Formats: sequence, C-alpha cells, structure tokens
Amino acid sequence: MGWTTVNIPSQSGRLAVVTGATGGLGYETALALAAAGAEVVLAGRNDIKGANALARLRATHPGPTARFERLDLASLVSVAAFAQTMLAAGRGIDLLVNNAGVMAPPERQLTVDGFELQFATNYLGHFALTARLLPLLRRVPGARVVNVSSLAASLDSIDLTDLQSQRSYVPFQTYGMTKLALVMSALELQRRSEAAGWGIDAMAAHPGYARTDIIGNGPASRGLRGALWRIAKPFLLPLSPAAGLAALPIVFAATSPDAQGGGFYGPTGWHELKGPPGTAKMPAQALDSSVAAGLWETSERLAGVRFA
Repeated sequence: MGWTTVNIPSQSGRLAVVTGATGGLGYETALALAAAGAEVVLAGRNDIKGANALARLRATHPGPTARFERLDLASLVSVAAFAQTMLAAGRGIDLLVNNAGVMAPPERQLTVDGFELQFATNYLGHFALTARLLPLLRRVPGARVVNVSSLAASLDSIDLTDLQSQRSYVPFQTYGMTKLALVMSALELQRRSEAAGWGIDAMAAHPGYARTDIIGNGPASRGLRGALWRIAKPFLLPLSPAAGLAALPIVFAATSPDAQGGGFYGPTGWHELKGPPGTAKMPAQALDSSVAAGLWETSERLAGVRFA
C-alpha cells in the first residue's frame, strides 16, 4: 500500500508553518500535520478563506493548536511583516512548507514590487520568507524546509538574464521555471546549511497531477501547451488524485525519517502522476550548482534579504 498518513511520526511539540494553507495542497498538508499533533500556522493572503480553513481544521482536530496568519507572497512588505510576527513570538520553527503559488495567468502581470507575478509568488516570496525565518529555523536542530515544486519543473530551465519573463512571457513556461527555481533553491539551501552549520534540512517535493483549484482553473496558457491542456483537461482531471492524496509527498518530505536534506520527493506511480510517495526523479537542470549559486545571489539582491 505504501506510505500514508498513518506512518507520520508524532509531531507533538513541533511548530509548522505552511504557506497557501487555506485550501488545496496547503490545507491538506496542514491538516495532516495537525492530526499528528503539530502546532500549525496556516499562512494565506485571504482572511475569509483563512478563517474558514481554520474552522474546518479545528472541527476535525480540536486538540492541536492552529492559527491563521496573513501572508501575501506577492508582496515583500507582507513577507517581512509575517516574519516579524513570527520573530516577535520567538518560537523556533521545526518545519516550513513553501507551498503557495499561482499557475500560468494568461497575461504577464506585475506585483506591487514590480516583479512578474508567478516569479514573485511561487519563488521569490518564499525565498525571502525562508531568509527572514532563518533565525527561528536555526533554533531547532534538524528543522526542515520543504519547497513544493511540480512536474513542470523538468520542462524548462533557468535564464538568469530573464527571470522576469520580460523578453517573452509564455505562461506555462514561466510557471515551470519558477517550480525549477524552487528545487534549485532547496538544493542550494542544503549546500549552504551544511557548509555553515545551520542544521537545516532543505528538500523539495511535488504532488504529481493533483486535483486542486490551481489545476482545475489553469493553466491559462497560450500556444501549443495551452491548446493541448484545454483539450486534455476534461479527460485527465477525473483521473487525478484528490488533494488529500496528492499532498502525501509533501507530508512525507516534511515528516518521514526516510526523507533527507537535498532530496526530491513525489508520487512513485506511472510517470510520477500519482501513487505512494517516495524519491522522485530530480530535474537534470536542478543539478547545475553554478546556476543555482547565481540564482541565489540574484534572489538575495531582488528580495533585499541575506542568509546570514
């Protein structure tokens, strides 16, 4: 049968922060962690959705402590404010799940900071968040950072000269680039943690082909990929696993003793579309450490943060 939620080790006494936790994979991840006894911070940008998600979680698991905190990954000011709230509380963070994201809006959009929306929300905001929460992660030996990627990460590469898709915006291509960036930054964080003795285990996970709102509503891509998606979506969606099952690779990466820093995890079924969680095929592009270092340095400059 493979690894399921019954295999989650006790999370009692541990603090987990899950971004994009008001629905979909983020909510299911938070729910599984709470069921295992963790104290969970549900981070999201919509207060109403946050209140509803918190009510649902508490109704299902009234014992563990959970709370909602507002976080908009598309705003570096919001990221800084969220981090300051956590820093002021002073509690060490055992687990950070960088999950929130947007998929392939049809037109190129800019955030309040002037960044392309997918790059900012999916990747740069999480990079800044991780940097700002680093002091709290370092307080817990073996703290984990899990970047939630996608099968789309294997479809594209990182162009350090056009991270904002200014020369050419192809919605799903940009999405894939941001998901590859999440894998590369997880591997680079692991390298830097080992070199500096931070004691943090960083890894990435992907859900396979998950039946969530981000899939059901997108990608709104132009060109061949968009046309193929529109044709295939009515046939593929019924075959995809629901969010609860699709979240298992994320929960596996977050909690399993078999998940290791620098690893990549996902479904182990056909083409990694679904199935029990385990080791996933690492995108070849993610192993380019020189590009990863360049991406890291550029990201620090763009986000105005430093991993001290």
